[in-house]
Amino acid sequence: MHELGIMFNVVRSVERFAVENAVTQIDTLVLQIGELSPVVPRYIEACYPAAVDGTLLQETKLKIEITPGNAVCKTCNKVFNFLENHKLCPACGGNDWEIISGKEFMIKEIVAC
Repeated sequence: MHELGIMFNVVRSVERFAVENAVTQIDTLVLQIGELSPVVPRYIEACYPAAVDGTLLQETKLKIEITPGNAVCKTCNKVFNFLENHKLCPACGGNDWEIISGKEFMIKEIVAC
């Protein structure tokens, strides 16, 4: 499970941000994870308590927002959800596309108390 290592890095980044900005207490950490990302949201949730144990984020709530995996058809320029449409453009049936969102993994927001 590489998600634990990812969360340790997230915790270090958030703690560094907190120190640099004189934030002493954080209420909520909001992560944005794309549905095409190799990071599994339920694994992030499962390992979160271990990653924040003994840190500034120990009492912090975790919120995960899933961003859709969208692609744009190179044939007709239609933007569509890649997974819901089984990798085919719903407008023209084409399979020549480019992924435009959904691979993200980022810290979206740090909500201080």
